[in-house]
Amino acid sequence: MLDIGFHQGAGLHSFTPQTELRVLAVASQGNAATGLEALWQICASLQRLGYPVVVLDGTALETEDSPGLLHLLQQTPWNDGASMNMGATASSLAVIPAAKGLAHISRETRSTHASPLQGLLPYFRTYGLMVLHAPASTLGPLLTHTATTPLVVMGQGSAGVITSYKSLKQIAVHTGLPCMVAALLHGNTAAERRKTQSALQTLQGCAERHLGGPVRTTTIATQNPQDLQRLALQLLENAGTISGTLTALSSSNLSNVPAQFAWSH
Repeated sequence: MLDIGFHQGAGLHSFTPQTELRVLAVASQGNAATGLEALWQICASLQRLGYPVVVLDGTALETEDSPGLLHLLQQTPWNDGASMNMGATASSLAVIPAAKGLAHISRETRSTHASPLQGLLPYFRTYGLMVLHAPASTLGPLLTHTATTPLVVMGQGSAGVITSYKSLKQIAVHTGLPCMVAALLHGNTAAERRKTQSALQTLQGCAERHLGGPVRTTTIATQNPQDLQRLALQLLENAGTISGTLTALSSSNLSNVPAQFAWSH
């Protein structure tokens, strides 16, 4: 009765990542190290499902020592022989510093009414998923033409509720997109679950009253791989697609992309 080789995410492969670059958005929350660790685990789960992932990290600045998205967009010349190792992306997570590049894209497309992310297709079409990890104020303008469900990871206590609400508001102002809020459970005790659920209900109430729409919420036990995989599948199911023709870069451009762009987490 059971077919060998199928897993609980098999049905999601109908999204055909080989022909469409899908987009996930994760709002960064200051220096929340636990939320960042959850992001890497989510990306690892997606790669295990067969989706090569590239993360454009809007919290990391591009520099000459650590080149990133802005250098790609400017087609900065590189040393002879440098190239992007596309074959390694199936087993390691490609993370690209992108703070300046994402801000540049937002400014350039603000007055054209074009899809802000359309110009990224030639650079990242060989990946299955592109994850935008950036502050909500940066994500909002970038997602205007993409029907995705951004993820907001809620921190602990009242400060976590306030910060998450601000992120929801910033995204709603630009796009009106519904978000998913994930609260991370560290101890996974009954008392912690009750406290976390109360915080989520407070956040939901504020969003419904002031933002005019419901918010999807979930709790994730950080020590439970199944919880993290469930969240990864939910994000994948609600990922957006960058529409338009996928135009390949010339071989000369590809040969000038630095190998330093990819490293493992």
